[in-house]
Amino acid sequence: MAPDPEPRWAHGGTDPRDLPDDALLAGFARSDPEMSTAFLARFQGRVYGLALSILRDARTAEDIAQEVFVRAWRHAAVFDARRGGVATWLLTITRNAAIDSLRVRRPITVDVDDLLVVPPGVSPRDPADAAILATDSERLREALARLPESQRRAIVLAGMWGLSASEVADIEQIPLGTAKTRIRIALRRLRVAFARDTHEPEDAYT
Repeated sequence: MAPDPEPRWAHGGTDPRDLPDDALLAGFARSDPEMSTAFLARFQGRVYGLALSILRDARTAEDIAQEVFVRAWRHAAVFDARRGGVATWLLTITRNAAIDSLRVRRPITVDVDDLLVVPPGVSPRDPADAAILATDSERLREALARLPESQRRAIVLAGMWGLSASEVADIEQIPLGTAKTRIRIALRRLRVAFARDTHEPEDAYT
């Protein structure tokens, strides 16, 4: 059996993983195999994570994520960098596809456990948030379940899926200040819940 051919970048070219987002999108649109692989690796975790946070169903989220990348491949030519980055564009497509899916489904019970399954390669931006969100999953599950829906979504998107407050605002279609407030309040409530459960002073988490 003949060995697999070496990638082009192995002979002095640019590693696709080092290319900017818009260049990878262009390569993905051309069906370039190496650039498409790099494009999917860079974005699939966040696309799937957002779909899961909206749909609360892993199988449906996988279907939506696949649909999002098909749409991105078909409509890459309409991407306009002046209106935002590739990540924001993809996540907006994801949000719209997931909401469309919800409209034709019966309401389902929120399963917080599904939200705690973070795909490989996705991590919180803030190490302090990571420490709190990585604490005992059962305590986290219970604390998240007690949050209002809007705050739960904000902290999951920002704290667990690694989105910036600006990206959360774009996805949720709310002002940036509102997104920051929801994230801040949700994180503070989680800290209070953990302090109460462990009988530690609240200021130990500030």
